[in-house]
Amino acid sequence: MKAPDTASGTKLRAKNIDFFYGRSQALQDINLDFPENMVTALIGPSGCGKSTFLRCLNRMNDLIPGAQAKGDILLDGQNINTPQTDVVSLRRKVGMVFQKPNPFPKTVFENVAYGLRVNGETRSSVIGDKVEASLRRAAIFDEIKDRLHTSALGLSGGQQQRLCIARALAVEPEVLLMDEPASALDPIATQKIEESVRELKSQLTIIIVTHNMQQAARISDRTAFFYMGRLIEEGVTDIMFTRPSLRQTEEYITGRFG
Repeated sequence: MKAPDTASGTKLRAKNIDFFYGRSQALQDINLDFPENMVTALIGPSGCGKSTFLRCLNRMNDLIPGAQAKGDILLDGQNINTPQTDVVSLRRKVGMVFQKPNPFPKTVFENVAYGLRVNGETRSSVIGDKVEASLRRAAIFDEIKDRLHTSALGLSGGQQQRLCIARALAVEPEVLLMDEPASALDPIATQKIEESVRELKSQLTIIIVTHNMQQAARISDRTAFFYMGRLIEEGVTDIMFTRPSLRQTEEYITGRFG
């Protein structure tokens, strides 16, 4: 058995990742480190592999018939791409928020409590405390504290998305994956999501897919540029956006293609 491969400050590491939908190769030889307590933005044109790669990080692609990943993904030095990996446990550690809000047809409270109950928590006081704490971490508690026992489907789109963030946070993940979480939201709701991300990174490692270059510049510490299934360039966001190493990166960031 290989010794754990850890780098100082690296929470998650992708090594030589290839990914296939049947015979079609969607990702080619992706190598990327994700530093702890930082926000990493994945950018690139539609269909370039960003979301596919994001879903590799908690093995959500396992749910797709014919999908196959090759290579290693190391969480705290342990390879999650092994048959022995407990995928349910993995997804508790590596939570996910999707592009469209997907609250359950339950009350606000029960949406957040759901994961706690599934994981065996039965103490009402603990569940109540964790629901409130999660809603506060998602910067939505004060808005909906009087609506905890009403349907989550009655919330606005932006509130629903922050509720989904709270639901993901309730089981205390170590990494949070976000697949264009603000793409369907208005500017005010988007601003609140971004504020939540900035506050959460002190407690979590966050990886966010976004088509919005301004958003990537505002909230991420590092940026990775994907194109046609390949990682073209990655680095500190300020440098990537002001003096990228490659012309292709510059042309995408400045809107000349994509």
